[in-house]
Amino acid sequence: MDWEWFGLNERNLLSAATIIGIAALTNVACAVIGCYLILRRMSLLGDAIAHGVLPGLVVAFLLGGTLSLPVLFLGAVAVGVLTAALTQTLHRFGGVSEDASMGVVFTSLFALGVVLIKYHGPNIDLDPDCVLSGLLELADDNLVSLGGVEIPRGLVTVLPVLAINLAFIGIFWKELLVGSFDPAFAASLGFRPTLLHYVLMALVALTTVASFEQVGSILVIAMLVVPGATANLLVDRLGPMLVLAALCGALAAPLGFLLALWWDVNIAGAMTLVVGVMFLLAAFFSPKHGILTRLVRQGRLRVRILAEDILGMLFRAEESRPGQPVAVETLRQQLAGGPAFWLALRWLVRQGWIRRQDKQLWLLPAGLEHARGLIRSHRLWETFEVVELGRDAERVHDSAMRVEHFLSPSLQAEISATVGDVAKDPHGKGIPQTSLQTSQVPKPPGGELTEG
Repeated sequence: MDWEWFGLNERNLLSAATIIGIAALTNVACAVIGCYLILRRMSLLGDAIAHGVLPGLVVAFLLGGTLSLPVLFLGAVAVGVLTAALTQTLHRFGGVSEDASMGVVFTSLFALGVVLIKYHGPNIDLDPDCVLSGLLELADDNLVSLGGVEIPRGLVTVLPVLAINLAFIGIFWKELLVGSFDPAFAASLGFRPTLLHYVLMALVALTTVASFEQVGSILVIAMLVVPGATANLLVDRLGPMLVLAALCGALAAPLGFLLALWWDVNIAGAMTLVVGVMFLLAAFFSPKHGILTRLVRQGRLRVRILAEDILGMLFRAEESRPGQPVAVETLRQQLAGGPAFWLALRWLVRQGWIRRQDKQLWLLPAGLEHARGLIRSHRLWETFEVVELGRDAERVHDSAMRVEHFLSPSLQAEISATVGDVAKDPHGKGIPQTSLQTSQVPKPPGGELTEG
């Protein structure tokens, strides 16, 4: 790869690797603990703690007189737990909704921190730019000595926090799993979900403060929420969700770094942009929950229903006028056909269920068998509504037109057993017998739409 295209050479590649490594570790530390905020529907609480720890940092600095990390950690963790406790107290006993209580608590604490900084003025050495966007650009210059070896301070800060987060998740895996989905059930098992909740909030505060100096609050808040939300769109199990969230966070580090070099912008901001793009891609293309996936699924369902409606109408025409074709235009007008109608029609022809010639349609033997299953579903449901629900026979057709597409063979058998061995529906029309028991038209594939 031509690194010089990004303004890199052999001398500063090591510096770039250090920055990317620290950012990746920070992102993973935030992402894995943030997954539990997503599952507990407490994403805003991560934002609240990220802002609310400011007075804790100020008070810790004023009392300790130093920017030593252990002192700052203690102050931040204390206020982080206080933020969670106040939020829960307002929600449970103050009659305030959970999101409103979060907003009240974190804005109040953040304002308190700003007031303390303003009041004590020059006595406080806290750089707003550092808190907002971090100092990743200087990560390789900010070194500490351990055993005579100079190590980037970011590694010393973030790596232990990541280890603590992973150890906590590993040790309390079952408790966190059950408590995240059903706290009441977790309490019945003796897991003490309230205590775990506050420990989790303490870890969120710890992770937030450890990450502030390196990546700033923008990236911290993003990494607490976005990787977990992205993974939640792609998988439905907690283990894969944690792994995928960690991968998203780790991948955002090198991609964001290169993007920052290319555009000459803040590194933390570029990484936040990258992880945001990842979320958008997942939101649109997720195999199960994606927007485009749902549109395709709905389109396939519409085509399937139209295909079955065509079969049903051809079957009814065959009942009244055996051997006579039906005009395509007649079906199109009755079904209010658009592009989906032509796609369904073309698919039925390819399946060999209908024959189309000179703008006329004939029902073929294979299609006739599937049409029998559909009409059987329709007329069985009409019979069920009249016999079991006492509805007027003249008012059951519309509901049967909707239900007929979704009756499984087992449900058809149950309905038949419930209404008895009837040969005709409430309108006096015969209920077909079929070996298929249901139309179950397969999902039509996408294809060219034609109106020929």
